[in-house]
Amino acid sequence: MLDSTATDHVSGFLSDFGDALSSGDIDRATAMFQDDCYWRDLVTFTWNIKTVEGRAEVADMLRHQLAATKPSNWQIAEGETASEDGGVTTAWISFETEVARGYGLIRLKDGKIWTLLTSMVELKGHEEPLGYDRPLGAKHGADKHRPSWLEEREAEARELGYTSQPYVLIIGGGQGGIALGARLRQLGVPTIIVEKNARPGDSWRNRYKSLCLHDPVWYDHLPYLPFPPNWPVFAPKDKIGDWLEMYTKIMELNYWTKTTCKHASYDEATQEWTVVVDRDGAEVTLKPKQLVLATGMSAKANMPSYPGMERFKGDQHHSSKHPGPDAYKGKRAVVIGSNNSAHDICAALWENDVDVTMVQRSSTHIVRSDTLMEIGLGGLYSEQAVQGGMTTNKADMIFASLPYRILHEFQIPLYNQMRERDAEFYAGLEKAGFWLDWGDDGSGLFMKYLRRGSGYYIDVGASQLIIDGKIKLAHGNVKEITEDAVVLEDGTVLPADVIVYATGYGSMNGWAADLIGKDVADKVGKCWGLGSATTKDPGPWVGEQRNMWKPTKQEGLWFHGGNLHQSRHYSQFLSLQLKARMEGIATTVYGIPDTHLLS
Repeated sequence: MLDSTATDHVSGFLSDFGDALSSGDIDRATAMFQDDCYWRDLVTFTWNIKTVEGRAEVADMLRHQLAATKPSNWQIAEGETASEDGGVTTAWISFETEVARGYGLIRLKDGKIWTLLTSMVELKGHEEPLGYDRPLGAKHGADKHRPSWLEEREAEARELGYTSQPYVLIIGGGQGGIALGARLRQLGVPTIIVEKNARPGDSWRNRYKSLCLHDPVWYDHLPYLPFPPNWPVFAPKDKIGDWLEMYTKIMELNYWTKTTCKHASYDEATQEWTVVVDRDGAEVTLKPKQLVLATGMSAKANMPSYPGMERFKGDQHHSSKHPGPDAYKGKRAVVIGSNNSAHDICAALWENDVDVTMVQRSSTHIVRSDTLMEIGLGGLYSEQAVQGGMTTNKADMIFASLPYRILHEFQIPLYNQMRERDAEFYAGLEKAGFWLDWGDDGSGLFMKYLRRGSGYYIDVGASQLIIDGKIKLAHGNVKEITEDAVVLEDGTVLPADVIVYATGYGSMNGWAADLIGKDVADKVGKCWGLGSATTKDPGPWVGEQRNMWKPTKQEGLWFHGGNLHQSRHYSQFLSLQLKARMEGIATTVYGIPDTHLLS
């Protein structure tokens, strides 16, 4: 189909769809969807992050939300044309609701909606001051005793949290808290970010010294301020730490360092939190309306409890506390675990003349970095994609437009390509005895990440050390720790001077239990995962990341986390939900799932 013909077809379809919605004809609107259809909404209709699947769920959502949403002005987005490929017609679209402007992506199959993505871009009357609407900065004219920009910032820093209260308190000042703080700043939402470390970026600086990002630069931009064109593809941790610190200053965030949250409670009557923090030795009580836990997916360490740990005479620690290899030269190290951190730590130890053994307790998915960049990410997040006209926002939206229910179907062929391309590499790993997997259904890394947030390694060199026998390999679960060794259940004894527990992290709602109470943590339930009934992601199916970036069962409590890509992308939708509540805009939420899993 010619682009002009496809564009005309989609334009007419959108006009009819808009008419059906405007007239409240839910049956007519629903009939415009295929039987096997997917509508993913990022806040505009549901005030939630929600995917409805099939006509019956589309109709149910519209029955609950259409009257209040009042959508209108459906059209192909300005400057865009529709395209047709393989029987699927695709188009970028724009639309409005009574309170917001939206943007999305539609795919039509046989003249009906197969997938529809709708996302909120901005709230009417509360637009970000960008582009033509950017602040003037200078204060032209003359007024006596007027404060400078610096004096205004200093006054805000003195007063917010003391003589005035933040509307939002973000606990956790890593990339998630910083990205959300930047969005809220632009929306005029009074916000404080509290961070236990001494400087922004220390959550990266304090990790093992060999750590670099495994995701490429094009995937990792923060809101408003992308990395410069000479930024390395895979940034070292300290460079990322410096960027986050600089970003925090430039974006004028109210960022409290050396601050820990002692406890928090919610008053249902006043709909207000009371949060007691220790700010560099001084106790401060904050009264935010909204509390965001941005403590990170990799902050609640799973520290195992093996018999005999207390008698070990060497050094033992979780991978999150690993100082690097320098102190262990000439010693024997045992690293328990076989995912990203375990591989990175083992490689760095070997490079520094440490005798290192990796203990693999279960199979691990491995994909080579260059192969992943080319096959898995190249079409959306690469220099080639940028040169071809792909923007970060469009890449994010394309990825977001693929419903999680069928995303694995798109991923399986890509990982089959990777397996074929690197067949010799995988044969070498298997010959070395490494237990490999490709996910329960062969869908590879991204689905493992979305389902469980673990179980994989992006290879940047450690795998070859395993193939060559330079990193030794042992298998099985730990039976006990002795004074100088790790003993496995099969009787294998691994002499050790240092043990690193690369045993992963727990659900983010563990922080809610620590800070607020187990009752609230259980009320909210597990964070992360889709309910796919695959390994470490038990059902039932929920279709979105549990509790992330959206309303939870606890009023006023939100979770924000994930990698740099998710921190950037989903901070937009979380910030708009918070802004709407501050402004008193009606936010009738549709589709908060029941709590089935506690952790």
